Amino acid sequence: MAVSGAAKGVLGPGTSAVPPAEIVFGRSPVMQPIKQLVGKILTADLPVLIQGENGTGKGLLAQFIHANSSLRSGSFVKVNCAAIPAALLESELFGYEQGAFTNAHNSKPGCVELADRGTLFLDEITELSQSLQAKVLQILQDGVYSRIGDTQDRQISTRVICATHRNLEGEVGIGRFRADLFYRINVITINLPPLRERREDIVTLVSHFLEQSNARFERNAPPLPAEVIQAFEHREWRGNIRELENLIARYAILGAPDELLAETRTRRSRVAPLRVARDGTVSLKAIAKHAVREVENNFILQVLRENKWNRRKTAQALNISYRALIYKIQEAGLSDKQVRTPIDADPKISLK
Repeated sequence: MAVSGAAKGVLGPGTSAVPPAEIVFGRSPVMQPIKQLVGKILTADLPVLIQGENGTGKGLLAQFIHANSSLRSGSFVKVNCAAIPAALLESELFGYEQGAFTNAHNSKPGCVELADRGTLFLDEITELSQSLQAKVLQILQDGVYSRIGDTQDRQISTRVICATHRNLEGEVGIGRFRADLFYRINVITINLPPLRERREDIVTLVSHFLEQSNARFERNAPPLPAEVIQAFEHREWRGNIRELENLIARYAILGAPDELLAETRTRRSRVAPLRVARDGTVSLKAIAKHAVREVENNFILQVLRENKWNRRKTAQALNISYRALIYKIQEAGLSDKQVRTPIDADPKISLK
C-alpha cells in the first residue's frame, strides 16, 4: 500500500517555499512572544513541541524553524502520524531491509534516516502507538534506531519537532502517551493561538495567500474589497489559517467576493456572549436560552438565503407572521443591505 504525499514529505536543503517571518508571525501581540522564543532556539538543536488547534500553522512553523536553523542544509522530513495506517507507520518511519516482510523486495530507508543532519517533523505525534513511542524515545535519548528486519543499530543526528492539536499532558494522564517521551519532546513548547485571537494578522495573511493562489492557479484575482476584509476580521474561523487559505484559493479561481461576504456573515456569531456573574457562575437557564437563540438565528438565516432574502416567502416557510420575522431579523442583526435583495421591501416597515 502506498502512502500519499500528504502523509509524508521530504523537503531538501534551502526550503524556499517557507514564508518570511512577517507572514509566519504577523504583527498581532499574541504572536510576538512566540517570535522572540523561536529566534532564541534557532541555533540550538533542541526538541520542540508545537501545540495548537487544527489549521493554526504548526507545520509551517516547523518548516520555518528548520529553514532558519543550523540544520537548514539538511532535509526537512514531515510525517503525518494520523494519516498513515498504523500497520505501515513503523516501516515509513524506520525503513526496512530486503525480505523483512512480504513484498519487501528491496531495502528502503525510512523517514528517520532521510532526516539525518536535518529535521524530523512528527505531526500529530499522539497517534503513535506505545511501541513506536518507545522507538522515538530511543532516537531522542541516544540517536539510535534500526530498520525493520535489521539487527544492526544505526546512528542518526537530527532535530525532532513534534506537533499535536491534543492536550498532551492530558494524554499522559490517561495513559495514552508515555510520560518519558513527553518530557523528552517538551524541552521547548510553543502554543500557537487560533486565528480568532490574532485577527490583526488577517489582512497580511489574505494578501499573502492571494498572491500565492494567483501564482499557483495562474490567475489575476484583484485584492478583496475592504468590506470583505472587515467581515473576515469578525469571522469565527473554526478552521483557523487553513480555512482562510482555502477561502482565498477559491476566490482566486472563482472570483465572486459577494459570495465570500455572504458566507462569512453566516459564520459570524450573532448572539451576544453569555454574561458571567461576579461570583463566576452562569445560569443554566441562560445557557439554554443562549443555545436556542443561536440555533434559531442560524436557521432563519439559512431559510432567508434559500428564499433569496425574500422575507415574505421566508415567513411562510417558517410558519410565522411577517412582522415576527422582521423582529427576529432585527434582533439577530441579519438586516445588512449588502446581503439582502430589495424585491420584498415593505414600505411600512424599514430595517435600519
